[in-house]
Amino acid sequence: MVRAAMTFFESLVALLLMAVVLLQVARRTPIPYPTMLATAGVIVALVPGSPAIALEGHTALALFIAPVLLDAAFDFPLAAIRRLWRPLVALAVVAVLLTTAVVAWIGWMFAGLPIAAAITLGAIVAPPDAAAATTVLRSASLPRRAVQELTGESLLNDATALLLFGAAVAIQSHGGIDGGVALRLGFAVPGGIALGLACAWLFQFIIPYTRSSFGGNLLEFVNTFLAWLLAERLGLSAVLCVVTMAMFIANSPRMQIDARNRIQSFAVWGVAVFVLNVVAFLLMGMQARAIIGGMSPGRLREAAGVAAMVVAGVVVTRLVWVLVYNRLSARYRWLRDAEPASLAQGVVIGWCGMRGLVTLATAFALPSDFPQRDLITLSAFAVVLATLVVQGLTLTPLIRLLGLGSGDDREEHRAAERALGDAALAAVAGAEGRIADEVRRQFEIDRAAIEGGEACGDFNQRRQLKLKAITAQRERLRKLRDEDAIGAEAFERLQEELDWRELAVGPAGRRTIEEG
Repeated sequence: MVRAAMTFFESLVALLLMAVVLLQVARRTPIPYPTMLATAGVIVALVPGSPAIALEGHTALALFIAPVLLDAAFDFPLAAIRRLWRPLVALAVVAVLLTTAVVAWIGWMFAGLPIAAAITLGAIVAPPDAAAATTVLRSASLPRRAVQELTGESLLNDATALLLFGAAVAIQSHGGIDGGVALRLGFAVPGGIALGLACAWLFQFIIPYTRSSFGGNLLEFVNTFLAWLLAERLGLSAVLCVVTMAMFIANSPRMQIDARNRIQSFAVWGVAVFVLNVVAFLLMGMQARAIIGGMSPGRLREAAGVAAMVVAGVVVTRLVWVLVYNRLSARYRWLRDAEPASLAQGVVIGWCGMRGLVTLATAFALPSDFPQRDLITLSAFAVVLATLVVQGLTLTPLIRLLGLGSGDDREEHRAAERALGDAALAAVAGAEGRIADEVRRQFEIDRAAIEGGEACGDFNQRRQLKLKAITAQRERLRKLRDEDAIGAEAFERLQEELDWRELAVGPAGRRTIEEG
């Protein structure tokens, strides 16, 4: 027992070390890291003697998807949902339904699946994955509207697909739909939203007692997992529960977070979500052996043919529907919220349909006696791998080919900095005295540096002097520690304060940490 546990731990450490190496490669190439990790997972799985790490569907959804959804929903502006609700419905609802219908027809016609089982297959492969979308989008360069549409879609489409999945599995298991199944499905959406609001409302009374502590950071994750698991147990939409909870917390006046807690929380969540994504994409690839290992060569050829048709159906259906909606919204004003997306943006949005863990986890969550479970699982894996590899590898070149780089980001950022500088100067304009003059002078230097950057002599001189002073403070702080004049706790606290001062003084480009 101990030896088996050690073997699993050693295998996990080796996989994470491999992931670190691959992430450094991904940083220096146009290949998105989800594509590279999933492909590496397949290669590892097919190597004789490599570790076999199983993926349990329900656990995988709660562990890997819930934090990713909460993290993305927390930062997603409510104004964007109000402004873009029509294209979001077109992507998160209509596109999922159309893809499900096309894939269900393929499964029924070419694989002989029962109608409910064919719909199950369609619902499994229909939704682009939140983790895959957000990670690939970070490595691409797209206009803000396109990014918001794709991010918003990734928050909502899982709810549509998982509801379809639950309904189809229930109908297949019961041999039809009865009143209890219909009532549960009808209550899943409003019930999930209501439960999310309730969890957020309770959370706002608990968090003040744990804030400014590592326990508070841990509670944020525990609350996310509890909300997801509770929604699943009650038969509600876990996706909508977590998304609703995140948006309520992010926008509630009673949940305002001070700067120190926000920095700590964002840092913890950034690292945790990144690690979960890395492990998830590796594990996805490593399921190849479990999926194809139990199939005979004849069955594998038959299932592979159906899987290829499913992959084509998924990709083509999304692309065609997005382009059709793009042209309809350009022609009919009632279909759009603002200026319609350009044809080039429509092509990229249609092509950005990477599937991921949701697809594979729901396939593994099927009952063991489900009709043609092996074919459905292989099709799901084929869709995940094909979209991650083919679409993931070609997305950035396609964006460049269509000339869709977000070249206005720098000017947009500078305009925001000007507005903030103006607001700061206006706030202290009426103050009098020497201290007020010094503060105004500091803000005037900062405002001038927005336009001049490194060419602003006063700003550059001030920064060099401050960095020189901070360096001297660091040396003195280390001497105090070495002389045992201060303890470890005081040293770490003062060192952290100096770190933030240096970050505030240094160039903006050095204040961010890249994924990988």
